Formats: sequence, structure tokens, C-alpha cells
Amino acid sequence: MFTFTSLPPLSLYIHMPWCVRKCPYCDFNSHEARGQIPESSYVNALIADLEQDLPQVWGRSVESIFIGGGTPSLFAPEHIDRLLSEIRARLPLTPGMEITLEANPGTVEQARFEEFRAAGINRLSIGVQSFNADHLVKLGRIHGKEEALAACDAASNAGFDNYNVDLMFGLPGQTIEQAIADIEQAIALSPSHISHYQLTIEPNTLFYRHPPRLPDEDDTWEMQLQCQQALSSHGYLHYEVSAYTRTDYQCRHNLNYWTFGDYLGIGAGAHSKITDARQQAIMRSWKIKHPSSYIENATTRNRIGNIHTLTQHEAALEFMMNALRLINGFPVTLFFERAGTPITAVEEALHYAEQNGFIERDIKFIRPTELGQHFLNDLLTLFVTDPTSKSAIAVDSRQN
Repeated sequence: MFTFTSLPPLSLYIHMPWCVRKCPYCDFNSHEARGQIPESSYVNALIADLEQDLPQVWGRSVESIFIGGGTPSLFAPEHIDRLLSEIRARLPLTPGMEITLEANPGTVEQARFEEFRAAGINRLSIGVQSFNADHLVKLGRIHGKEEALAACDAASNAGFDNYNVDLMFGLPGQTIEQAIADIEQAIALSPSHISHYQLTIEPNTLFYRHPPRLPDEDDTWEMQLQCQQALSSHGYLHYEVSAYTRTDYQCRHNLNYWTFGDYLGIGAGAHSKITDARQQAIMRSWKIKHPSSYIENATTRNRIGNIHTLTQHEAALEFMMNALRLINGFPVTLFFERAGTPITAVEEALHYAEQNGFIERDIKFIRPTELGQHFLNDLLTLFVTDPTSKSAIAVDSRQN
């Protein structure tokens, strides 16, 4: 049985499912815009969806908002403005909260960024992925290097002192030198935050059906190592497996995910995780995925795809899958606060992780070692099944 003595922070996630073109590596709920996007109808559906979800979070303040997709920057600023105004009228928002909008180069210009800022957006996440023209073509991106540079300049000129640049490495045909050139170009733009993560081939994507030839493990590991060194030497703090930041610009919304906070999700395919202290339960739910069906059913219960009550084992696993991504780990007390069960519930897995050199811990803190960061999947596997059935895991110096 769960035991919750307090509720975790609450964030709001808003999903905008349309994009100009579906990228071959993307497994998110995104749909190519064919014709005009029904922006007004979709915003109406989001508001109706939120209103029906409000009883789950009565009396709770929202600490961050993230508008993701798809490509949310395809929506006109006036629709984003109306959406945020309607949210403010229905939910108490923490003063000075972080409100992020995802934007793709090629879909924005400075005037549009200025209007987003006037609407209340105070953080951007720009999906650059690479500054190399050949790699952008292979990734199916609609922009080139110049558009990527222009988007970052436009963000700065529009007054955004807090914006993220999304970059991938381990791309089809990419060399170590090209990966380093990408990160050096990003650093030269001096964004407040850089997300730098390895391309992975996910099911239900074009790349999964037609796998491209990727760099080998040794080269991919060298890319990551040298890029991490470049980021560190230029003052970027590595605070999560794939996240780097200037001082005080950590992504608050993602930190809430990684510390197993609550989040309410509205929009087609959006997920929610809500702690119910009265029922001593953690509920997961998600909305139906197709935009048209979502709009049609936004005022009814049919907008919900499914609802699931987490077991204690599932809550413990999900906590670890998120919190062990943090470079500095987490306080032991946080596990009980957020997972609602004593840390002893995962003691066997922690013991095996410590024996294999994946974590270090004391009475107050648990943190992944450098080895644990490099072999995060192996570390997390210990929490999935009974660790006593596993032999010691052989490791080497590369990321798997």
C-alpha cells in the first residue's frame, strides 16, 4: 500500500500533434499537416479537455508548462496567447514559472518569436538536431544550417535569454569530427541549455523499417566523450544524461519529470501522471492519439485512451528510471515522498547496482557513477525484474 504525506509538484504538458513533415526517426504522436491546421478548433478542444481534468488537481498550483509536439510553433501566436489566457483563468500558476514552446527552424522568424514572448512564453526549445546539411537531409528535416542559425539568432533578438538547442549524435554517416563540429557550432551560439543525445532507432518509425547505417559503438562513444569535454570546457554543467546548462537554466519542467513529480497532459496522445493522496494511489492516463478524433471527443470521456493505477513495483521502477538519469542522483527521502513506499522496496536492486559499480550511496543520497551513466540501461534493468536472478553484469568503457 502506498503512503503519501504530501503531493509532488505539478506541471502541465500540452501536445500539439502537427508537423510539416514526419521525420524518419520520430516515434512521437505527430501527424503531417495536410492543408490548414484547425488551430482554433484544437485550442477549443484543449480547453474542454483541461476543464474535465480539473477535478484531479483542485487546489494545486502549476509549476511549469511545456508545449510540445509535433511542431507547436506552427500555431499562430494569437492561438497560443488565447490558450495560455484560458489556462490562467482555470489553474493557479506559480509566479515566474517556466513556460516552454518547442520550435523548429524553418517555421519561425523573429517577429513570430516576439509575439510568442508577448503571449507569455519565456523559454524555447529549438529542434536543430544538426548543423550539417547532409545529415539534416538524412534526418528528414525541413531546414538547413542557415535556417538553424537564423532561428537561434531570432530567439536571442526576440529577448529569449533562456532557450535550448536540441542536437543528436551518432547520425547516419556521421564522423567524430562532424559530431564535434556540431557541438562547437551550438556552443558558439551560447544558448542557455543544450540537449545532446544519441540517435536511437525506435519501433514504428521509417528508420526502424529501413535501418540506416550508423557509426559503430566505438566512434559513437568517442563522439559523446569529446562533445561532453567541449561542453564542460565552455561552462556547461552536465546535470542529466543528455542535458547541459549554463548556471540556473536547468529545464524545470524536465526536472519535475526526472524527480517523479506529477504532470497533467492535455492534447492528442498526451500522458498524465497524478498522485491522489486521498486514495493513496498514482494514476496514469493518456488521451486518444488522432487529432480529428481528439477534437470530436474533447468534451466527453471518450477523449481518454486509457487509465492505469500504478502498482508499488511500477512506481518504484518509474522513479528509478527517471531519477537515475540525474548526474547528481537524488536524496533517499525523495523516493518515499514520490514513490510512496520505503527505499527498502528496491534494496536488492540497489545492492546489485552498487556491487557492479553502477551507483554510489550513503544514508542520505543515491547517485549513478560515471559507469552507471554510461550503462544506464544495464543499471535500470536491475530494477525491472528480480535482481537475484541475474549474474554480475560485465561492462567495459563504452556506452551501450
